[in-house]
Amino acid sequence: MSHTLLVTGAAGHLGQRVISHLLDTLHIPAGRIVAATRAPEKLSALAARGVAVRRADFDDPASLDSAFAGAQRLLLVSTDAIDRPGRRLEQHQAAIAAASRAGVGHVVYTSMPLPEDSPLLIAPDHAGTEKALAASPLSWTVLRNCWYMENLFMSLPGALAEGHWYSAAGDGKVAYIARDDLARAAAVALASADVDRTTCTLTGSEAFSAEDVARQVAAAVGKPLDVVHVSLQDLIRGMAAATGWPEAVATVFASFDTNTRAGRVGMVTDDYRKLTGLAPMKFADWLATNKTALLG
Repeated sequence: MSHTLLVTGAAGHLGQRVISHLLDTLHIPAGRIVAATRAPEKLSALAARGVAVRRADFDDPASLDSAFAGAQRLLLVSTDAIDRPGRRLEQHQAAIAAASRAGVGHVVYTSMPLPEDSPLLIAPDHAGTEKALAASPLSWTVLRNCWYMENLFMSLPGALAEGHWYSAAGDGKVAYIARDDLARAAAVALASADVDRTTCTLTGSEAFSAEDVARQVAAAVGKPLDVVHVSLQDLIRGMAAATGWPEAVATVFASFDTNTRAGRVGMVTDDYRKLTGLAPMKFADWLATNKTALLG
């Protein structure tokens, strides 16, 4: 059966790559794909290729009912609404309810590793969304995505500029995986005929401490980079001062280090290969491609 496949957050970095893989890697006909976004005007190029572009605002349930109509399989890309605790979970719950009303059969959701009882402050959104899916009539695939390699763009250009990378992660490791690999995995899961309830933890093939990353980055770009271990509170203050973020926002981002220190993103699995049939990109290869961008 030729199901209609819907991607939420289709104007975002991950959503755009998912649709690219649907079209150009998996060769799904454009007429089977729906791109849902708050900003349809950003997706005129997709519309020109024959992809249906629909407005979907997670804070407007009526827009979700309209956007999801006729879709059989749906990718729920977790939103970026972390300005208020619980808002993102509310958005996801609204999307799951709308999918159920629309007759969607299967939902693929982008979660995180080990979201239950995690010190990461956004983890309850993911844990709650997984629970909402489990309580729904839908079948689902939960993709517990480890940290993007691209997340390093948030900290490394500034760190390289001054030669110091401040970290509260201790000896904790991260099994970084490229965003494009995660997009490919989501496209494969969405386009499959799977109707089970499945959870996959998607990681890179290696896990690295901050020192491991700093050593490889320094060698690649030819600049020194020392890791400076600081307390969580000092990291929060430093983030707020460097970015202008409110302390509450800096606290959320600093909790990524707390989660890493607790060993919750250092596991390496073979789930990506099982899902896609491919090995994930190695960090050294990603670094070779992106070393110039890391210099800012």
